[in-house]
Amino acid sequence: MDYQYINNGASLSVNKDKCTGCGLCVDVCPHAVFKIEEKKASIVQRKYCMECGACKMNCAFGAIEVESGVGCAAAVIGSLFSGNKNPECGCSDKGGGCC
Repeated sequence: MDYQYINNGASLSVNKDKCTGCGLCVDVCPHAVFKIEEKKASIVQRKYCMECGACKMNCAFGAIEVESGVGCAAAVIGSLFSGNKNPECGCSDKGGGCC
């Protein structure tokens, strides 16, 4: 499914000066928002960011900022309005539920 979120990761940013290019943000992001380019994290799919905060919580270098906590809720509500009887945010690889 091709999930896109209302505010499209508006609060998401990467501080290239702090980024070491470790790639953990790529590994933990449920929607492939990041890519390592030129040994630094880059935001390549902002529209898929649900602002869950996994990237920020796992960045040991403080290179990522995001206002977390609203993305999953917005996705679940949007899913309900679209008629989905099993609302979800899409971040669970088990197909259902949330984070």
